[in-house]
Amino acid sequence: MLVDAHAHLLPHDYPEDAPECFPRMEPIDGDTARLHLFGASRFRARDVFFDAERRIEALDASGVTTEVITPMPPLLRYDLPAADGLSLARHVNEFTTTLCATDPKRLIGFGIVPMQDPEAATAELAAMRESGLIGVEIASNIAGVSIGDERFLPFFAEAERLDMPIFVHALPSPTDRLPRSAMGTYVVGLEGALAAASLITGGTAEKCPNLRISFSHAAGGFPLMVPRAQYFWGGTWNEEPPIPDKAIAHTEGPSPLDYARRFYYDSMVFDRRALTYLIDLLGHDRLLVGSDYPAMEREEPAGRTLRSLDLPEAVLTDITWHNAYRYLGIDPPG
Repeated sequence: MLVDAHAHLLPHDYPEDAPECFPRMEPIDGDTARLHLFGASRFRARDVFFDAERRIEALDASGVTTEVITPMPPLLRYDLPAADGLSLARHVNEFTTTLCATDPKRLIGFGIVPMQDPEAATAELAAMRESGLIGVEIASNIAGVSIGDERFLPFFAEAERLDMPIFVHALPSPTDRLPRSAMGTYVVGLEGALAAASLITGGTAEKCPNLRISFSHAAGGFPLMVPRAQYFWGGTWNEEPPIPDKAIAHTEGPSPLDYARRFYYDSMVFDRRALTYLIDLLGHDRLLVGSDYPAMEREEPAGRTLRSLDLPEAVLTDITWHNAYRYLGIDPPG
């Protein structure tokens, strides 16, 4: 078995009477793909983005048992007025529910919420869960505000109460410190790190100890940053027992690494050496398989690099599917 915990969809259509701020999806003559129009963005969406039959065929072709599907990150439109953001989220969620209902054991859907209005986002979670959506996807920042900001704490607390997993997808914020061409590479890595760190430094990880949350692309640079935070907390190298008198910023309670090991991370880091580091530092029980499919192509077969590490069978099985069902909070199929 192999669960791909990071895959995406786009709706087949949007309502004809939708606000002008909504995307549009238009047919392409002689093609099963559709053109996704979003402001100045033009994206050719292959039919596998929105066609359940094609998705199942793609799963079979790449050796994937089950796929956790989240909306494409550009649909996380936190710049919209709250009412429009809620309307867009509900349309996307309804499509996601319909798509995944074709084969609930193989297609597991996450919804989206208007995080620009934390109260509305929080109120939407229960209805999403009742509709059949297992979890919720959010961006790594909310219109430039860290997700660890206290204004979002009620949202995370409600997700914890509902036993509802959260997937944090890195979403670049414009910056004048790097060129636009770096948005999809370096800035994505920075975004993941800032999002994970903000949950620790802002107190969310402490106040929501049972929250199940995962980060795209292993939270970018976070796994390399957290050992430095560990040193500041404990005053020692190599996670040796802390010596508070030598620490720069010691606090009572869990260490930065303790908090980091509560999170889940998808393993789409593009290098076997990076995977080895993640397993060694964070633990194999924290890793999920991810692909970004179909926005990016999967390895052929899926999990090829992971399997090249010659891991013990129990470790490999945890990463390829056991961890995913623990994170999702549902029983695996028999």
